[in-house]
Amino acid sequence: MKILIVGSGGREHALTWKFAQSPKTEKVFVGPGNGGTAQEARCENVPLTADPASAAGQQELKAFALRENIDITVIGPELPLAEGIADTFREAGLAVVGPGKKAAQLESSKMYSKAFMAKYGVRAAKSSNFTSFEAALSFAAEHFEAHAGKATPPPGGAPLVIKADGLAAGKGVVIAQSLAQAEETLVSFMRDKSLGDAGNSVLLEEFLTGKEISVLAAVSCPSADRRITGSGGYILPFISARDHKRRFEGAQGPNTGGMGAIAPVPDFSQAAQNDFLTSILQPTLNGMIAENLDYRGFIFFGVMVNEDRCYLLEYNVRLGDPETQAVLPLMDFDLTDLCTAILESRDFSLAWKPGAVCAPVAVSSGYPGPYRKGDTITIDAAAMEKTGGKIFISGAAESAAEDAPLRTTGGRVLTVSAYGPNAEEAFSAAYRGLEAISFEGMGYRKDIGKE
Repeated sequence: MKILIVGSGGREHALTWKFAQSPKTEKVFVGPGNGGTAQEARCENVPLTADPASAAGQQELKAFALRENIDITVIGPELPLAEGIADTFREAGLAVVGPGKKAAQLESSKMYSKAFMAKYGVRAAKSSNFTSFEAALSFAAEHFEAHAGKATPPPGGAPLVIKADGLAAGKGVVIAQSLAQAEETLVSFMRDKSLGDAGNSVLLEEFLTGKEISVLAAVSCPSADRRITGSGGYILPFISARDHKRRFEGAQGPNTGGMGAIAPVPDFSQAAQNDFLTSILQPTLNGMIAENLDYRGFIFFGVMVNEDRCYLLEYNVRLGDPETQAVLPLMDFDLTDLCTAILESRDFSLAWKPGAVCAPVAVSSGYPGPYRKGDTITIDAAAMEKTGGKIFISGAAESAAEDAPLRTTGGRVLTVSAYGPNAEEAFSAAYRGLEAISFEGMGYRKDIGKE
């Protein structure tokens, strides 16, 4: 099989690595890829002249897939999906793992997503949406006045969650602790257009307390005209994971795209897992079928768990990053077989290796604000090999230097993903792996999995 992966981050590097392990894979192409995907066996980066989210980029990738007789294309990032790349490929007769544009609204529009949850009974936080700055600010003022001087009762409380309606590259959610912070955020999103059109509409949502869990899953729910007789569709959940969003130890500092992940999550009880299936996953599938969404791909459920009750925080219509770097090493099945089953609406049995993975992320100096670029990355290959860890590149390109073949290009530079028979040994191996890597200004959290 020839596989094409669209994207350039750590998630795409992990997918490339996993697909390349399959005896059924002839070659993996990655468009545009990064310095890590370029070094994987049987893999080749595809330089692009246009962004995959643009019409020109989609046509460029489609032409490549047709020319190279690509068997399966997997879309990594959210923006190309939101712009309809899966529809473009399917209309050309190409097999693509990723939801169509209509289904991608589950991530690309918070308002669409929340309306979907409400319509199909997906348990989630209460929220109100606004297109008027004045109305949003008035709602926030009433909220904080109502909670003044009160203790915070779980699962809701005095903080107010403000979400930009559209895609905002992980920067569209703020937990406002005061009216002043809420006003500052609303001014930034709605008046100053700090997120562009993504902030034209906002959701103001109750704050939920508990433990956050990420559940990635495979979805095979074709639209009715493509549905196999007798098959309504399915969502197959993977093992649980937990992302660590805050920049500094102890969940302090600004939110980021993710400072590291673990899998599985030790405090995700069986009772909570059962509740997730009945209160979130099944209603989601019911809604996909009822809305006739063409959804053949992956989905991410961001979940808050409080006393074994699950509340959906958000959908992502693709695999999470860095959760993918923690989950894929535990897969005990062929990813090409799963993707084929998704496309053909055949059932599939997931199997997982025992043990755990810890995957901390190394970032450039200044991240998540303005950050350094162009620094050479030094890796002690022998020391890394002893840990059994795997480096997944997120923001680094190939370098001409023989002693340092990679240079930094992004804020999140790389993830060290390490397996262990238990969480403690995985943690130890991952951090020994980080000690084998260096670049100017390199930073990382020291408590991934300990939070």
